[in-house]
Amino acid sequence: MTDISADTWTVAGRTFTSRLIVGTGKYKDFEQNAAAVAASGAEIVTVAVRRVNVSDPKAPMLTDYIDPKKITYLPNTAGCFTADDAIRTLRLAREAGGWDLVKLEVLGEARTLYPDMRETLKATEILAKEGFLPMVYCVDDPIAAKQLEDCGAVAVMPLGAPIGSGLGIQNKVTVRLIVEGAKVPVLVDAGVGTASEAAVAMELGCDGVLMNTAIAEAKDPVRMARAMKYAVMAGRDAYLSGRMAQRRYADPSSPLAGLI
Repeated sequence: MTDISADTWTVAGRTFTSRLIVGTGKYKDFEQNAAAVAASGAEIVTVAVRRVNVSDPKAPMLTDYIDPKKITYLPNTAGCFTADDAIRTLRLAREAGGWDLVKLEVLGEARTLYPDMRETLKATEILAKEGFLPMVYCVDDPIAAKQLEDCGAVAVMPLGAPIGSGLGIQNKVTVRLIVEGAKVPVLVDAGVGTASEAAVAMELGCDGVLMNTAIAEAKDPVRMARAMKYAVMAGRDAYLSGRMAQRRYADPSSPLAGLI
């Protein structure tokens, strides 16, 4: 039997066992967030830089609940609409916490929260030259994904559907093409709403899945986090197993010859 625990993935020289990355927004409090992270088995959490309290020692801090010595923090540029804003945000993150592995997203507009790829490519190139290791949120376009890789992205993170929509993966064809063409990890980022959709991402060959709203807005976030953990594992196992071929017509499980 295959040892699942040996199936690790590596980004920018850092190796992880869990292929599920979870966010730290929209939870009712830090305690619930921490419980969901524990249930998910995630080893990486994304953190909007503005949510990392570095100035008020009396205010509650995420780091009091999710230990950065045990869980890798991935600062992100949520809410940035220009390359300059995203770059400035991550420079501040590095000054505050010493982070170099970061999640870059540069949004094009507030209504769809789709990435502005021109600004995203610009930011990726500058950040990579400054020694950052950007994991980059992008459109589900294999050409754009390859351009990001060429600019220095250490992982590409195509959206499955608009951020926070819970619509599931809308274009499996392009996600699969990105996976086939990439030399860096590919993680679906945004759009997953329930466990079956996380499994689909993994069945397409993605290295991982990132989600926040699907867990945080569930009626029972901790239980949903656990469901996502097992869905990602099941989808990965199914991908590695090599699924059966699809056929246009029925093919009996038992031979029809020799029937009485």
